[in-house]
Amino acid sequence: MAGHSKWKNIQRRKNAQDAKRGKIFMKLAKEIYVAAKMGGGDPSTNASLRLVIEKAKAANMPNENIERAIKKATGNQNHANYEEIRYEGYGPGGVAVMVVCLTDNKNRTASNVRVAFSKNGGNLGETGCVSYLFERKGLLVIAREELDIEEDDMLLQAIEAGAEEMETTDDSFEIYTAPEQFEDVKNALAANGFTFVDAQITMVPQTYTKLTGDDLTKMLKLIDMLEDDDDVQEVYHNLDESDME
Repeated sequence: MAGHSKWKNIQRRKNAQDAKRGKIFMKLAKEIYVAAKMGGGDPSTNASLRLVIEKAKAANMPNENIERAIKKATGNQNHANYEEIRYEGYGPGGVAVMVVCLTDNKNRTASNVRVAFSKNGGNLGETGCVSYLFERKGLLVIAREELDIEEDDMLLQAIEAGAEEMETTDDSFEIYTAPEQFEDVKNALAANGFTFVDAQITMVPQTYTKLTGDDLTKMLKLIDMLEDDDDVQEVYHNLDESDME
Protein backbone atom coordinates (compact mmCIF):
# COMPACT_ATOMS: atom_id res chain seq x y z
CA MET A 1 0.00 0.00 0.00
CA ALA A 2 3.02 2.26 0.18
CA GLY A 3 2.54 5.44 -1.79
CA HIS A 4 -1.22 4.98 -2.04
CA SER A 5 -2.59 6.83 0.94
CA LYS A 6 -6.23 5.89 1.45
CA TRP A 7 -6.81 8.92 3.65
CA LYS A 8 -5.19 11.26 1.13
CA ASN A 9 -7.71 10.06 -1.42
CA ILE A 10 -10.53 10.60 1.06
CA GLN A 11 -9.33 14.14 1.78
CA ARG A 12 -9.01 14.90 -1.90
CA ARG A 13 -12.73 14.33 -2.34
CA LYS A 14 -13.76 16.05 0.88
CA ASN A 15 -14.48 19.48 -0.61
CA ALA A 16 -16.84 17.98 -3.16
CA GLN A 17 -18.51 15.97 -0.44
CA ASP A 18 -18.91 19.02 1.78
CA ALA A 19 -21.10 20.52 -0.94
CA LYS A 20 -23.32 17.44 -0.62
CA ARG A 21 -23.45 17.37 3.17
CA GLY A 22 -27.22 16.91 3.31
CA LYS A 23 -26.98 13.88 1.04
CA ILE A 24 -24.16 12.44 3.14
CA PHE A 25 -26.24 12.80 6.31
CA MET A 26 -29.13 11.05 4.60
CA LYS A 27 -26.90 8.11 3.63
CA LEU A 28 -25.44 7.90 7.13
CA ALA A 29 -28.94 7.97 8.62
CA LYS A 30 -29.87 5.03 6.40
CA GLU A 31 -26.76 3.14 7.52
CA ILE A 32 -27.53 3.87 11.19
CA TYR A 33 -31.12 2.75 10.66
CA VAL A 34 -30.04 -0.59 9.18
CA ALA A 35 -27.43 -1.23 11.90
CA ALA A 36 -29.94 -0.46 14.67
CA LYS A 37 -32.66 -2.51 12.98
CA MET A 38 -30.38 -5.54 12.72
CA GLY A 39 -28.61 -5.40 16.08
CA GLY A 40 -30.59 -3.11 18.37
CA GLY A 41 -30.32 0.55 19.28
CA ASP A 42 -27.67 0.29 22.02
CA PRO A 43 -24.22 1.04 20.58
CA SER A 44 -22.53 -0.52 23.62
CA THR A 45 -23.83 -3.94 22.55
CA ASN A 46 -24.05 -3.35 18.79
CA ALA A 47 -20.58 -3.00 17.28
CA SER A 48 -21.93 -2.20 13.80
CA LEU A 49 -24.05 0.63 15.17
CA ARG A 50 -21.16 1.93 17.26
CA LEU A 51 -18.92 2.05 14.20
CA VAL A 52 -21.40 3.90 11.99
CA ILE A 53 -22.17 6.39 14.78
CA GLU A 54 -18.44 7.17 14.97
CA LYS A 55 -18.42 7.55 11.20
CA ALA A 56 -21.38 9.93 11.40
CA LYS A 57 -19.76 12.02 14.12
CA ALA A 58 -16.56 12.26 12.08
CA ALA A 59 -18.74 13.73 9.30
CA ASN A 60 -20.15 16.24 11.83
CA MET A 61 -23.63 14.76 11.64
CA PRO A 62 -25.81 16.33 14.38
CA ASN A 63 -26.61 14.10 17.36
CA GLU A 64 -30.34 14.63 16.87
CA ASN A 65 -30.08 13.15 13.37
CA ILE A 66 -28.30 10.12 14.76
CA GLU A 67 -30.84 9.64 17.55
CA ARG A 68 -33.75 10.07 15.13
CA ALA A 69 -32.45 7.30 12.88
CA ILE A 70 -32.00 4.94 15.85
CA LYS A 71 -35.50 5.67 17.18
CA LYS A 72 -37.00 5.11 13.75
CA ALA A 73 -35.29 1.72 13.51
CA THR A 74 -36.20 0.55 17.00
CA GLY A 75 -39.76 1.91 17.04
CA ASN A 76 -42.88 0.04 16.05
CA GLN A 77 -43.58 2.10 12.96
CA ASN A 78 -43.69 0.33 9.62
CA HIS A 79 -40.71 1.79 7.79
CA ALA A 80 -38.87 0.72 4.65
CA ASN A 81 -36.73 -2.39 4.75
CA TYR A 82 -33.32 -1.76 3.22
CA GLU A 83 -31.26 -4.48 1.58
CA GLU A 84 -27.52 -4.34 1.01
CA ILE A 85 -26.48 -5.05 -2.57
CA ARG A 86 -22.97 -5.01 -3.99
CA TYR A 87 -22.12 -4.42 -7.62
CA GLU A 88 -18.77 -5.05 -9.26
CA GLY A 89 -17.44 -3.85 -12.56
CA TYR A 90 -14.78 -2.02 -14.50
CA GLY A 91 -14.32 1.66 -15.17
CA PRO A 92 -12.39 3.18 -18.07
CA GLY A 93 -8.99 1.60 -18.60
CA GLY A 94 -9.94 -1.47 -16.58
CA VAL A 95 -10.15 0.24 -13.17
CA ALA A 96 -11.77 -2.14 -10.67
CA VAL A 97 -14.91 -0.74 -9.02
CA MET A 98 -17.04 -2.07 -6.15
CA VAL A 99 -20.30 -0.32 -5.27
CA VAL A 100 -22.08 -0.95 -1.96
CA CYS A 101 -25.75 0.04 -1.88
CA LEU A 102 -28.58 0.10 0.65
CA THR A 103 -31.89 0.10 -1.14
CA ASP A 104 -35.60 -0.52 -0.79
CA ASN A 105 -35.95 -0.88 -4.57
CA LYS A 106 -33.45 -3.21 -6.24
CA ASN A 107 -34.67 -2.51 -9.77
CA ARG A 108 -34.16 1.24 -9.39
CA THR A 109 -30.71 0.82 -7.88
CA ALA A 110 -29.53 -1.70 -10.48
CA SER A 111 -30.69 0.56 -13.29
CA ASN A 112 -28.99 3.64 -11.85
CA VAL A 113 -25.68 1.84 -11.28
CA ARG A 114 -25.76 0.33 -14.77
CA VAL A 115 -26.41 3.74 -16.34
CA ALA A 116 -23.53 5.33 -14.38
CA PHE A 117 -21.11 2.71 -15.70
CA SER A 118 -22.34 2.80 -19.30
CA LYS A 119 -22.33 6.62 -19.52
CA ASN A 120 -18.73 6.84 -18.38
CA GLY A 121 -16.94 4.16 -20.35
CA GLY A 122 -17.33 1.34 -17.86
CA ASN A 123 -19.32 -1.86 -17.58
CA LEU A 124 -20.82 -4.00 -14.84
CA GLY A 125 -19.39 -7.46 -14.32
CA GLU A 126 -20.33 -10.64 -12.52
CA THR A 127 -20.19 -10.93 -8.74
CA GLY A 128 -16.60 -11.63 -7.75
CA CYS A 129 -15.03 -10.21 -10.91
CA VAL A 130 -13.03 -7.56 -9.00
CA SER A 131 -13.56 -8.25 -5.29
CA TYR A 132 -10.43 -10.43 -5.20
CA LEU A 133 -8.40 -7.27 -5.92
CA PHE A 134 -9.47 -5.73 -2.59
CA GLU A 135 -8.78 -6.65 1.02
CA ARG A 136 -11.04 -5.71 3.93
CA LYS A 137 -9.07 -3.68 6.47
CA GLY A 138 -9.61 -1.47 9.46
CA LEU A 139 -8.29 2.08 8.94
CA LEU A 140 -7.48 4.50 11.75
CA VAL A 141 -6.21 7.97 10.84
CA ILE A 142 -4.44 10.21 13.35
CA ALA A 143 -3.67 13.80 12.36
CA ARG A 144 -0.03 14.79 12.85
CA GLU A 145 -0.77 18.48 13.39
CA GLU A 146 0.11 19.49 16.96
CA LEU A 147 1.03 15.86 17.73
CA ASP A 148 4.47 15.60 19.31
CA ILE A 149 5.54 12.07 18.42
CA GLU A 150 8.13 10.65 16.06
CA GLU A 151 7.14 8.24 13.32
CA ASP A 152 9.09 5.33 14.84
CA ASP A 153 7.42 5.82 18.22
CA MET A 154 3.97 6.00 16.62
CA LEU A 155 4.66 2.83 14.65
CA LEU A 156 5.77 1.04 17.82
CA GLN A 157 2.62 2.02 19.67
CA ALA A 158 0.46 0.97 16.73
CA ILE A 159 2.14 -2.44 16.45
CA GLU A 160 1.95 -2.98 20.21
CA ALA A 161 -1.77 -2.21 20.01
CA GLY A 162 -2.17 -4.95 17.39
CA ALA A 163 -2.01 -3.03 14.10
CA GLU A 164 -0.67 -4.69 10.96
CA GLU A 165 1.06 -1.72 9.36
CA MET A 166 1.22 2.08 9.24
CA GLU A 167 1.69 4.63 6.48
CA THR A 168 2.95 8.12 7.23
CA THR A 169 2.19 11.26 5.24
CA ASP A 170 2.96 14.90 5.95
CA ASP A 171 -0.50 15.24 7.51
CA SER A 172 -1.33 11.96 9.16
CA PHE A 173 -0.51 8.51 10.47
CA GLU A 174 -2.65 5.89 8.71
CA ILE A 175 -2.89 2.69 10.71
CA TYR A 176 -4.22 -0.51 9.15
CA THR A 177 -5.62 -3.44 11.11
CA ALA A 178 -7.27 -6.78 10.50
CA PRO A 179 -11.06 -6.18 10.64
CA GLU A 180 -11.44 -8.37 13.72
CA GLN A 181 -8.70 -6.39 15.53
CA PHE A 182 -10.07 -2.96 14.60
CA GLU A 183 -11.95 -2.26 17.85
CA ASP A 184 -9.10 -3.50 20.07
CA VAL A 185 -6.48 -1.42 18.26
CA LYS A 186 -8.71 1.65 18.27
CA ASN A 187 -9.45 1.31 21.99
CA ALA A 188 -5.79 0.74 22.86
CA LEU A 189 -4.64 3.82 20.96
CA ALA A 190 -7.48 5.91 22.37
CA ALA A 191 -6.44 4.83 25.87
CA ASN A 192 -2.97 6.17 25.04
CA GLY A 193 -4.51 9.58 24.34
CA PHE A 194 -4.80 9.49 20.55
CA THR A 195 -7.86 10.79 18.71
CA PHE A 196 -8.89 9.86 15.19
CA VAL A 197 -9.92 12.00 12.25
CA ASP A 198 -11.24 8.86 10.60
CA ALA A 199 -11.98 5.33 11.81
CA GLN A 200 -13.61 2.81 9.49
CA ILE A 201 -13.64 -0.66 8.02
CA THR A 202 -12.78 -0.23 4.36
CA MET A 203 -11.74 -2.14 1.25
CA VAL A 204 -8.09 -1.54 0.33
CA PRO A 205 -6.91 -2.26 -3.23
CA GLN A 206 -4.04 -4.72 -3.60
CA THR A 207 -3.08 -3.30 -7.01
CA TYR A 208 -3.65 0.10 -8.63
CA THR A 209 -4.45 1.25 -12.17
CA LYS A 210 -3.10 4.55 -13.45
CA LEU A 211 -5.18 6.60 -15.91
CA THR A 212 -4.57 9.80 -17.84
CA GLY A 213 -6.47 12.03 -20.25
CA ASP A 214 -10.02 11.17 -21.26
CA ASP A 215 -10.06 7.87 -19.34
CA LEU A 216 -9.19 9.68 -16.11
CA THR A 217 -11.89 12.30 -16.71
CA LYS A 218 -14.50 9.60 -17.33
CA MET A 219 -13.41 7.62 -14.27
CA LEU A 220 -13.75 10.62 -11.98
CA LYS A 221 -17.19 11.33 -13.46
CA LEU A 222 -18.18 7.71 -12.83
CA ILE A 223 -17.15 7.97 -9.18
CA ASP A 224 -19.04 11.26 -8.77
CA MET A 225 -22.18 9.89 -10.44
CA LEU A 226 -22.19 6.78 -8.24
CA GLU A 227 -21.50 8.72 -5.03
CA ASP A 228 -24.31 11.14 -5.89
CA ASP A 229 -26.86 8.30 -6.01
CA ASP A 230 -29.02 8.14 -2.89
CA ASP A 231 -28.83 4.33 -2.76
CA VAL A 232 -25.03 4.15 -2.96
CA GLN A 233 -23.27 3.99 0.40
CA GLU A 234 -19.66 3.33 -0.64
CA VAL A 235 -17.63 3.31 -3.84
CA TYR A 236 -14.34 1.40 -3.73
CA HIS A 237 -11.92 1.48 -6.65
CA ASN A 238 -8.26 0.93 -7.49
CA LEU A 239 -7.62 4.12 -9.45
CA ASP A 240 -4.08 5.31 -8.78
CA GLU A 241 -4.58 8.84 -7.42
CA SER A 242 -1.08 9.21 -6.01
CA ASP A 243 -0.06 11.94 -8.47
CA MET A 244 -3.38 13.80 -8.48
CA GLU A 245 -3.96 17.04 -6.59
